[in-house]
Amino acid sequence: MGKPTGFTEFLRELPLDTPALKRIGDYNEFHLHMEEPKLRNQAARCMDCGVPFCHTGTLISGMASGCPINNLIPEWNDLVYRGLWREALDRLHKTNNFPEFTGRVCPAPCEGSCVLGISSPPVTIKNIECTIIDKGWEEGWVVSEPPTRRTGKNVAVVGSGPAGLSAACQLNKAGHTVTVFERADRPGGLLMYGIPNMKLDKKEVVLRRISLMEKDGIRFRCGVEVGKDLPAAQLLAEFDAVVLTTGATKPRDLPIEGRSLKGVHFAMEFLTANTKAVVSGSRDGSFISAEGRDVIVIGGGDTGTDCVGTSMRHQCKSLVQVEILPKPPMERAADNPWPEWPKVYKLDYGQEEAKARFGEDPRIYLTTAKNFIGDENGHVKGVHLVDIRWEKNDKGQFIPKELPETERIAPAQLVLLAMGFLGPEQPLLESLGVERDPRSNVKADHGKFQTSIPKVFAAGDCRRGQSLVVWAINEGRGAARECDRWLMGETNLP
Repeated sequence: MGKPTGFTEFLRELPLDTPALKRIGDYNEFHLHMEEPKLRNQAARCMDCGVPFCHTGTLISGMASGCPINNLIPEWNDLVYRGLWREALDRLHKTNNFPEFTGRVCPAPCEGSCVLGISSPPVTIKNIECTIIDKGWEEGWVVSEPPTRRTGKNVAVVGSGPAGLSAACQLNKAGHTVTVFERADRPGGLLMYGIPNMKLDKKEVVLRRISLMEKDGIRFRCGVEVGKDLPAAQLLAEFDAVVLTTGATKPRDLPIEGRSLKGVHFAMEFLTANTKAVVSGSRDGSFISAEGRDVIVIGGGDTGTDCVGTSMRHQCKSLVQVEILPKPPMERAADNPWPEWPKVYKLDYGQEEAKARFGEDPRIYLTTAKNFIGDENGHVKGVHLVDIRWEKNDKGQFIPKELPETERIAPAQLVLLAMGFLGPEQPLLESLGVERDPRSNVKADHGKFQTSIPKVFAAGDCRRGQSLVVWAINEGRGAARECDRWLMGETNLP
C-alpha cells in the first residue's frame, strides 16, 4: 500500500451528519462529505494485509462476509491515498455498475471482514467508495458509453430494481438491445420506492443514473405489468431472452386479531406512498400520514428503520419499534467471530432521530404483538404487547414463549408491519410456467441463473429471496453474463 503504517497513524473517522433534530425537517440526504486530506488519511488506513477478506464476498453463517461483488477495495483505497481519483473510479466501475447506490445504502459487509477490524475499528470503505463515485460525477468522468456494435438480439428485463438495472447495463455493454419493463410509474424498483429519499436521493442519484442508461441505448417501459398489461406468452415470443428481476415483494403478514382495522399497514405501503409524494411534490389518495399519531413499527430490520425515519419526518406524536429478537451485544459475541458480519448493537439513523426527539432508543426487544385494538370507527387505537423469551421445543427448535404478567396496551393510531418478505409475487411466474423452489422463489442455480425455460433467466431477490442491494447487483451481472453466453455461444462479460 502507499502508506504501510497508515493504520497505526490515523484513527477511524467518518464525515459528520446533519444533526438529527435538524434533518427530520426534510427528506434531503444527511451524510456530509469529508475534506479530501482527511479522506486520503482514511484510505491510508487500508493495511498491506496480504490476504484481504474485504472483497471475498462469501457467505459465513448465512450472512455476507466481504463484498459480494468483489470490489477491488485495497486497490482503490491505495489510489485514493495517492490522489489518483480517476484511476480509483475506473477500478470501482470494473466490479460495480452503481457505486453511488451501494456507497449510500449497503450495510458494508466489507467493513465487517476488514483485517484491521480484528483489533481496531475497520477502514471506512463505504464512505470512500461513495466519495469516489460522487467525485466522478462532479468531475464529468461518468459519461455515456453506448456499445460500438449491436448483436441483433433483443432481451427483456422484467423489473428495474438493482438486479434488473445491473443486468440491463451488462447486456447492453455486450451489444444486445435491452428493454426494461417496470410496473411502477418510474424506474428503479426498490431503489426508487423501497428506500426513502434521505438515504438515496431519487432525482440527483437514481434518476441521474437511469438517464445515463437511456443514453447508452437501454429502453425503459414503465407502467407495464408483465403478465397483466403484457401477456407472458407475448413477452416470450417477442424477445430472444428474458431476465426476471422482479424482487421478493410479498410482505410477511401478522394475522392476529384486529389485523383488518384501519391504520394497520404494510411498511412498503407507507414508504412507497411517501416517496411518491416527495418525488412528485404532491400527495395522492395512497398517502399514509404519521403526523400527530402514536406510531408502532413491528420489525427491527432496515425497513423498520426506514419507517421510523419517515415517521419522524411526519412529526409523529410518539414512536415504538417492536423487535421479537434480543438486544444485540455491544461487542462481538464469542460465537460471532471475525470475519463474520458483526451482529452488534448500533443506533441507525432512524433510531438516532427518535432518540434525539423522544429521549431514548425507540426499540423494545423480546416483545411481540398479541392483537390490535380498535375504536368504535374501526380504526386501530392500540396494540396488545407481551414480553417473550426464546425456548427450545421438543424438536430442538427455538420458539417464543410469552412471559406472564408482562402484557400491556400501547397506544397506536398507526401500525406499520416491517417483518420482511416471503418471496416473489406468483402470478407472473405462474403465467410464464417457470419452476419454483420450496420457498416459492424462481428455481435457477446460482452461477447459471437459467430457469426451467431455457430462454428465461432469473436474478436477485426473486431467485435468492430477500437480500442486500449488493447481492442483487452481483446476481444481475451474473445473469447477464450467462444470458449473453446462451445467446452468443460465448461471452466476454465478467
